[in-house]
Amino acid sequence: MSDARLGVLKTYKLFVGGKFPRSESGRVYEVTDSKGQWLANAPQASRKDARDAVAAARKAFGGWSGATAYNRGQVLYRVAEMLEGRRDQFAAEVGAADGLSKSKAAAQVDAAIDRWVWYAGWSDKIAQVVGGANPVAGPYFNLSSPEPTGVVAVVAPRKSSLLGLVSVLAPVIVSGNTAVLVAAEDAPLPALSLAEVLATSDVPGGVVNVLTGSAAEIAPSLAAHQDVNAVDLAGADAGLAKDLEVAAADTVKRVLRPGTGTDWFAEPGTERMTAFLETKTVWHPMGV
Repeated sequence: MSDARLGVLKTYKLFVGGKFPRSESGRVYEVTDSKGQWLANAPQASRKDARDAVAAARKAFGGWSGATAYNRGQVLYRVAEMLEGRRDQFAAEVGAADGLSKSKAAAQVDAAIDRWVWYAGWSDKIAQVVGGANPVAGPYFNLSSPEPTGVVAVVAPRKSSLLGLVSVLAPVIVSGNTAVLVAAEDAPLPALSLAEVLATSDVPGGVVNVLTGSAAEIAPSLAAHQDVNAVDLAGADAGLAKDLEVAAADTVKRVLRPGTGTDWFAEPGTERMTAFLETKTVWHPMGV
């Protein structure tokens, strides 16, 4: 009897509502590395999968936005812990996806872990930065506080398959939004593996939903969906971004269209967190 054995190939699936379904259409597509060598088959999501993801994100919004900021920070820190434990796996996937050397891929994974920790620390501080008491000339108090926008559709960056992905996802959910993420079509494996990390990191089901496949097929239905409140076009090219902006205009969505050539290793700042926050202002009379 031969001692040789066949390796167990991994079956990648979508991440919707805290579960790992296959694509509704049953389609898959080949994922290759930077040299054209086959890596895996990824599920090719359909518009029906996108609608299911939006429904899951909307269902999860109430509980996630209602959680304390401190609790959300703990959850994001737990994501960093779990990612740290799978550092070698992610370094190999990032290296294959982005065509990086072992050391550069490891550096990107380390930066992604640190990025989760960085945003975790902001969870209970962003309200103090963007909210506060407003000076008014009258016998009343005027207070402003931030609230999450709602369900945010995110088109992940085509380059920087892990660090760029984390840099657009973490600021969306840290403030209480839920997300439907369209992973980079050419490099979806780090996003699908990150979904496995999220599933074991106390992130409630539906807070993050990960779709893979063609952004040109999936994203327009998200931009036009009436239950999506905002769209981040981080990974959309100029043509697709224009189409998504037009689709989003029909339902008056907030659209974030960043400039080209983003350095994902740079300090992120607070812009992406504040981009998907609304301001609630309360007036209260003073006692006599």
